[in-house]
Amino acid sequence: MTARALLESSEITNGAQGASLEGSSTRLEACEKNRATPNSSAGTMKCSALWTALCVSIYGTVVNCSVKKLSSNTGRFANATLVRLNEFLSAGYKKGVRPVRDWRQSTTVAIDLMVYAILNVDEKNQVLTTYVWYRQQWVDEFLVWDPEEFDEVKQISIPTANIWIPDILINEFVDVGKSPDIPYVYVGHSGLVRNYKPIQVVTACSLNIYNFPYDVQKCSLTFQSWLHTTKDINITLMRTPKEVMNDKRVFMNQGEWELLHVLSTYNKFSIDNDDFYAEMKFTVVIRRRPLFYTVNLLLPSVFLMVMDIVGFYLPPDSGERVSFKITLLLGYSVFLIIVSDTLPATAIGTPLIGVYFVVCMALLVISLTESVLIVRLVHKQDLQSRVPQWVKHLVLEKATVLLCIRNRKVCSLLSQGSDLPLYKENNMNTAVHCNHHSCEGSRDSGRNLGLSLSARDTGPPVMDGILREITTIRQFMEKKDESREIAKEWLQVGYVLDVLLFRIYLLTVLAYSITLGTLWSVWQTV
Repeated sequence: MTARALLESSEITNGAQGASLEGSSTRLEACEKNRATPNSSAGTMKCSALWTALCVSIYGTVVNCSVKKLSSNTGRFANATLVRLNEFLSAGYKKGVRPVRDWRQSTTVAIDLMVYAILNVDEKNQVLTTYVWYRQQWVDEFLVWDPEEFDEVKQISIPTANIWIPDILINEFVDVGKSPDIPYVYVGHSGLVRNYKPIQVVTACSLNIYNFPYDVQKCSLTFQSWLHTTKDINITLMRTPKEVMNDKRVFMNQGEWELLHVLSTYNKFSIDNDDFYAEMKFTVVIRRRPLFYTVNLLLPSVFLMVMDIVGFYLPPDSGERVSFKITLLLGYSVFLIIVSDTLPATAIGTPLIGVYFVVCMALLVISLTESVLIVRLVHKQDLQSRVPQWVKHLVLEKATVLLCIRNRKVCSLLSQGSDLPLYKENNMNTAVHCNHHSCEGSRDSGRNLGLSLSARDTGPPVMDGILREITTIRQFMEKKDESREIAKEWLQVGYVLDVLLFRIYLLTVLAYSITLGTLWSVWQTV
């Protein structure tokens, strides 16, 4: 091969280097002509030296041309190291291929999660909206360079669209959040790629609202490669599980929900017992702050129930107690209508506080029914029969001993006609009050008068009329005395039953309140 052919094959004919090579090729051609003559050993050695120099010049020129192609930018990018490094990394890069030299080696992706805020907890739709800081990093074997060749640049930010990105997604995703677009990643000189970005995560979560408003919710965020198996992509944690669990540095702790901790679990699973997939599950544990609901839901209900208990101290023989309890029942109904929008609603179950409101409404209805019953007993009717003997035995004897009520005290209270009404006319709103001893005296005097008058066999017609009138009056007074006795017995039964039912009602309310308070206290401290 002649020097001219070698020069033409190298395609270097421009500039000073081309002119130098042109002159060398001319000298080599002359040397080759001299080598054709006999006895020209010195010319042969000279030609060999020229050949060596020419080859070295051609190699150096080719290397310089390759570098010039790599940094072909002119003008303001002529000395830009980052531009030169970016072009070096982008030259021949295939972002559609997993960046490993040995295809048998899997790519390990290290991920990390920090919860920034709890945006919304939708109990009805079972959806949790959170804002998290997500970090992932892996090694790209094709993005490696020597910092000494690029002005000691050890890391560079390049567009995410230009490199390979692992297809790691969240399994519980149900909606696309309003996450900011971070178009760059950091690449280190050893090939370590760091992809850090904030994400608004809208995920499905099984929310248990039975303990509302003292509930603790556990929602999981499961990260895994949607397509690649563990032979291609494996997942690990950037930090230890303990560091992830107790990290609350960036959490916005001013909302309704309080972040307790974040649990992390690594798992491998298989669908067809052939290919295994890796997943990293982060369990976000949050607790609701119950102060708002305690003040606006529980305290008003407690106040209304206390007023219902106080209403038992109104006299049972007056109609004011019934009116008072009806007013409380209506007020509680309006209260439930107002708070119905505040309570969480799901198709799965009802929170315990909703059951509490229903039971309180039932207790108010029972209290009103008891008041109506007692008022019915203490208000005598003309056709009311005497108290049955078994009722007297159970209520006036057994119940008084059980409730520590002295029968004499009750009878003395009932005998005071100035304090308790004993009778009401059917068609008139007037009452006849009578002392127990005076009534007994009137009964005895009327009976004696009737006997003295009946002892007379004969008398004038005027006396007969007087006798009939007196007999009528005596019968009327006896009927009145009997009615008063019946009314007094029923009034006594009504007072004893009122005390009995009040204490049963009070014990029921206290037991129910203590049970709920204990449950909510335990749930609050869990």
